Order: sequence, then C-alpha cells, then structure tokens
Amino acid sequence: MATLEDLRTRMRSELGDRLTPFRDTIRGTGDVAEYELSANNVTGLEVVQVAGTTQTVLNTGTDYTLDALNGILTLTNPLALDALLLVSGQSYSLFADDELDMYLGDAFAQHNRGRTISTRYRDSNGFIRYDEEPVSFDTLPPEEDVLVVYLAVVEALWALSTDASTDINVQTADGTSVDRRQRFDQIQSQINALSERYRFLCSQMNVGLYAIEVTNLRRVSLTTGRMPPLFRDREYDDYSLPQRILPPIGPGHQNDDESGIPSQTTYGYF
Repeated sequence: MATLEDLRTRMRSELGDRLTPFRDTIRGTGDVAEYELSANNVTGLEVVQVAGTTQTVLNTGTDYTLDALNGILTLTNPLALDALLLVSGQSYSLFADDELDMYLGDAFAQHNRGRTISTRYRDSNGFIRYDEEPVSFDTLPPEEDVLVVYLAVVEALWALSTDASTDINVQTADGTSVDRRQRFDQIQSQINALSERYRFLCSQMNVGLYAIEVTNLRRVSLTTGRMPPLFRDREYDDYSLPQRILPPIGPGHQNDDESGIPSQTTYGYF
C-alpha cells in the first residue's frame, strides 16, 4: 500500500529528477525585500538572517514567503543595509511536487476509471450486503503502483516534449551545427518505450486502460421504440435493491433533430 509521497518518489526516480543542494548568500540594501534564488522547484528551505554577530532563523509565512516553483523569496520587511541572508535548501531540476501530484492524479484516475472494490458484510438485520467504494491510493493493489507511476511519467514527459518541440536546429556561419531537435526525439522515444511497457503489464495483469471489459448489448423494444432498462449483476445472496446502469448511447448526438418541431406521441399516420 503506497502513499502519494511514495509514488512521487518513485516517479522522480524514473524521471531522473533527483534533489540537488544549493546555497545563496544575499547582502541587504535596506530597500529590497524580493530576491531571486539560484534554483527553481525549491524544497527544504532554511533561511538565516545575519546582522553583525546576531543570527536569526526566519520562519516561512511570518518572516518570508516563497514561490517554490520560480525560486523567488519575498521577505516581510526589506533586508537591512549590509545584513546577510543565508539561504540553503534543495531543488529539483524538472518538476515541483505540485506538478508531479497533478500528473499522478490524472494517471490514477485514468488507470482506475470506474473501478470499485466490493466488500461483503452482514447488516444488523442479518442480510448479506455488498459495499462498493472507489479505488483510492490506500486501496490500490501494490503490484499496480508501478503502472500508475509509468502512466504519470508519460504524462510528465509529454509536458517536457511540448517545451522541446519549440527548439530549432542552430547553424552558424563558421559551420557549427547544433541539433536541438534531438532532445524532442529522445523524449518521444522514451514516451513510446514507457507506453509500451505500461500496455504490456496491463495486458498481463488485465488491469488499467488495457483491461478486457465485458459489456451488455442494448436492444430497442419493437413495441415502444425505447431501450429496456439494464441493471447491474448481483451475487446470489445480495439482497440490496437493483442498481440501474446507464451505458452511453452511440458516439454522440450528431443526428439529433434540432428543428424544434415536436414529434407525434402516438403511432399512426403522419
């Protein structure tokens, strides 16, 4: 049972986006409160203000605010003239935690689309009941953690490929050539490899986007011209009320009559 933090750590390992320490020393001018750090995607920040022989540890929220994504530190009050600000922490080269959480959320929703876990129990009246709950990070089978990570990494790499797609090759007058499109090609190659790996594992375990699904064919009543209702299959000892299911009808509404003329409600000659 993996947590969101565990999946995020594994995702960073797949991306090669590991922590890099940094340290900045800022000298105050007396009128500046906003400073740009030497790193983006900052985490684990420690800020110490040195004035003469006095050192004060600053607290986030009260003494300063941090734009972790862009690496911008904003003090509540401007740094005094000739005072020093010692900033140390760690940073990621590719993505911030919030970005990875977004990709993991999308991948988890896609991988477990419409999936529930059934729990069998006996109610206070002695009847057998079945409780169905959507799959969550806490109830996801451990063997499927890697599948969610693979799918999330593919989503993250698509974001990187969008940025790399704007790079163009450089050709200088002295004959120097820089093939900047190679970065885009390499990212696309990695996307294809991970997508194939995800498809293979899903097919082997019959889960995720490539799981085999059994559906019910819907028919139209020749008497009323309407579709008879469909109900979810139940276990033989399930005494709960029937649950109606509503499968999608057709690919869309491209053939709808938009004339606004009401249809005849009884059968006969038109």
